[in-house]
Amino acid sequence: MMLSPDVIAILVLDALFLLFGTFAFVLSLGIARHFDAHSFHERQYALEKKALLVATIIQYIFYLKLPLFLFFIFTSDTISNLITGAMCAAGVVNSVDFGLLLFAFKIINLYLFGFWLVLHTLDLKNETLPYTRAKFSLFVLFFFFLVAEIFCDFYFFNALNIDKIVSCCGTLFSATSTSSIRFIFELPHPILLSMFYGTFALHVMLFFRKDALGFLLVNLFFIPLSILALILFFGTYIYELPTHHCPFCFLQKEYHYVGYLIYITLFGGTFFGISASIMSLADQRKTYASFYRYSFYLTALFVAIVSAYPLLYFYRNGVWL
Repeated sequence: MMLSPDVIAILVLDALFLLFGTFAFVLSLGIARHFDAHSFHERQYALEKKALLVATIIQYIFYLKLPLFLFFIFTSDTISNLITGAMCAAGVVNSVDFGLLLFAFKIINLYLFGFWLVLHTLDLKNETLPYTRAKFSLFVLFFFFLVAEIFCDFYFFNALNIDKIVSCCGTLFSATSTSSIRFIFELPHPILLSMFYGTFALHVMLFFRKDALGFLLVNLFFIPLSILALILFFGTYIYELPTHHCPFCFLQKEYHYVGYLIYITLFGGTFFGISASIMSLADQRKTYASFYRYSFYLTALFVAIVSAYPLLYFYRNGVWL
């Protein structure tokens, strides 16, 4: 196992998540089964106290997981210097068979736990606590996702081998025959950009209409589409190199860590958009305008940032890459 201070910090936090998450899981089973807001039984008061405790635990797990995800990327980027062939986090993550799957799994878990907090907030705003049993039932399910991620983390760092030669990001994210994603490079840029900006235009239109179902579907589609656009088009203008398609390298110091801002605005905007839609569909008496606004502002900022790079490049050089 590769043990650096950064890796130890991640594993210690994972162990704490597992400990407190298991405690919250056990309590959630009883709450999901027996909670009744209309009951005046003594057990109900005990369940309400347990619900408050479990909710606090879940909140802190999410609040720590959010920066820990960014720290995981930073750590993977840092230890790339120790693994032969790796130039950034992409090489480190891909050096283990399920590395990219783990990375995607971490993102999915952040969305799941973030949605749980949204449902929790929605529940507390109603005196009858209509979503209490539902939210703790969901946590019982989400807990298994959390456990799977934690064990994958331990296995991931245990499987890292500094003597193993891995493929660099230039090979992984390319149209060469050795790349596992070479098929995506067959998509023409005009079609890709039409889909990207067309989806964003649809996002803007549905924002003003407050169409919950449409807004949900657009945000779900915008996530993979944006990542694809970053790999195939926008990333090359950040690097100013037409052959460099890595979605990790612009997280580095050489590019002023702009990747963190790009991903925070993308994932933040889509998270608020998905949450606003789900809450509006669950409670049609409210529109949750603040969540719609957060989604619109963050998504618009993301589009503005990535669009600025090709425009500035053309302004300075008079040609496109």
